[in-house]
Amino acid sequence: MAPDNVCILVPTLDEAETIGDVVADFRDEGYENVLVIDGGSTDDTREVAREAGARVVEQSGSGKGQAVREAVERHIDAAYVLMLDGDGTYRAADADAMLEPLRSGEAEHVIGNRFADMRSGAMTALNRIGNRLINGAFGHIHGKSFGDILSGYRAFTRESFDRMHLTADGFGIETEMAVECAKRGIQTTVVPITYLPRPAGSNTNLHPIRDGGIIILELYRRAKTNNPLFYFGSIGAVSTVSGGVIAAYVGVEWVTRQVSHEVLAVVAAFAILVGVQLLMFGVLADLILSLHRERIRDGDGR
Repeated sequence: MAPDNVCILVPTLDEAETIGDVVADFRDEGYENVLVIDGGSTDDTREVAREAGARVVEQSGSGKGQAVREAVERHIDAAYVLMLDGDGTYRAADADAMLEPLRSGEAEHVIGNRFADMRSGAMTALNRIGNRLINGAFGHIHGKSFGDILSGYRAFTRESFDRMHLTADGFGIETEMAVECAKRGIQTTVVPITYLPRPAGSNTNLHPIRDGGIIILELYRRAKTNNPLFYFGSIGAVSTVSGGVIAAYVGVEWVTRQVSHEVLAVVAAFAILVGVQLLMFGVLADLILSLHRERIRDGDGR
């Protein structure tokens, strides 16, 4: 894999303080094809990137996810893409290690694990906790452990990207890509990288609470087609338990005070019935999904 076959993709939004050094570092490593897709920066991000030697386009929509999809689909011809943020937290020196699994055919998608060498001050305690919870939830829901699914440092083949069905517009794009890798059997490997603190004067576009909530909802939504037993079973379990609690209250009230709660009794019965049906539906959907995957494996085997 020659550097000419690799496009360095950098989505940006108000990264004038750091984007020049990011572009220059990759060009110094021999990667001339650097594409900066900008989300409408109000500072000098686009001008600084051009002066550093990058090809710069302005995205037609908004959000990191939309920028990534638009860049790969419209502006990149290279067979391999190395994607990273423009905030100076990722090193160009790790590029070869990220691309090596693609070169060797070991993987089609590579995730850079920031926790392997996270420098002091690179991530707040709240973000560390949130990352650990999200990674744990991903492993439980989707049955894969990718170590750091929120990492913005990714390397992938153009062919594997085309097999993904991506719809997220914002920071949920990394989570969505990880889910698609697990769902579609895209060969994925994790590579240790160094994660640096943001340079002074560089402000983050990430809002931990808001974006963390979006990511959790995306994980749960995607479980509908990748782990239906968890998706429907969790709703069914909540409904069944809630109905059981209400029914117990109605029973205690009737036995101890001879007070009937007809409406609550109906609500309890309905909640239990719906919950049991959802649990049954989750089991059936999971069985159908397992049979479908088995057929796909058999077909690939032939």
